[in-house]
Amino acid sequence: MGLKKLKPVTPSQRGVVRPDFSEITKTTPERRLLKPLRTHAGRNREGKVTVRHRGGGHHRMYRVIDFSRRDKEGVPATVLAIEYDPNRSPRLALLSYPDGERRYILCPAGLEVGAVIMAGPEADIKVGNAMPLGSIPVGTTVHNIELQPGGGGQLVRGAGGAAQVMAREERYTQVRLPSGEIRRIISTGYATIGQLGNVDHKNIVIGKAGRSRWMGRRPQVRGKAMSPRAHPHGGGEGRNPIGMPGPKTPWGKPARGHKTRRNKKSNVLIIKRRRIGYGQVG
Repeated sequence: MGLKKLKPVTPSQRGVVRPDFSEITKTTPERRLLKPLRTHAGRNREGKVTVRHRGGGHHRMYRVIDFSRRDKEGVPATVLAIEYDPNRSPRLALLSYPDGERRYILCPAGLEVGAVIMAGPEADIKVGNAMPLGSIPVGTTVHNIELQPGGGGQLVRGAGGAAQVMAREERYTQVRLPSGEIRRIISTGYATIGQLGNVDHKNIVIGKAGRSRWMGRRPQVRGKAMSPRAHPHGGGEGRNPIGMPGPKTPWGKPARGHKTRRNKKSNVLIIKRRRIGYGQVG
C-alpha cells in the first residue's frame, strides 16, 4: 500500500494524506460473500445511547470472512484478488478452492494474486498459511490468533498488526502481542503466518470533518466548552483549566491512564502486562 498527498486546491485538501489503493486488484465485492449490515448509531437494544458520537455514514455491506479456515485443512487455495473492506482497516484476499468455493481472509503483507496458500498442521511456514501455534517455530510473526481452538481468530486483526511466537510450554504457547503484552495461548489454536497488510493505515490524515461523517462519526464537543451540569470540566468564565486532579469522563470517573480491566479469569495466562502510557488504560 502507498500513500498520496493532495495538492491544497481547497482548504480541506491541505495536509490530507490518503491511500492510493495501488494494491487493490478487484473493485466489486463477491456477491455470495455479502450480507446486510445494519447500523445502530451507538444505541443498545433499549434504544439508549451507549456509545456517543456515532451515527450516519455511508451504507455498507458486510463481507463474510473466514477467520478459522479449519474446515479446509490440507486444501490449497489460490489468491484471486485483493479487495477493499469498508468495515475494517486491513485489506481482504479472495481465495478460490479446487471445489469452486470462494472465501475471504485478512490479507497479510506480501501476499500477491496467484499465490497458493493452505491451512493445516502440515502447511509450510509461508505468508498466508494458517496452522496451530504449536506447529509454528519460535520467533515467527503471526496474526489472526485463536483464543479458543475452533472459535476463529480474535487477536491481532488490525492493519499492520503482528504478534511474535516467543516460547512454548506444555499446553500453551507464549505470544507477544502488538501491545507488548506476553500471553499464554493454547497451542492447538490456529494463527496465520505473517504481518497484516495495509501497514501505512496509521499514517492516514482525514483532512476534514465531513469525511469523518462519511465514516459514521458525529461531532464531539470538548468538556471544557460545556456547562458544569453537563460535564465535570465545564463551567467558569472564559477559558479555565479543568480545576481538578486529573481529567474526568462526563460521568465523573478518572480518564487517561486509569485502569479499568476486570477480567480476572485470564490473569494466570498473562506473563507480562502491556505497556501503559498516557491516554491508555490497563
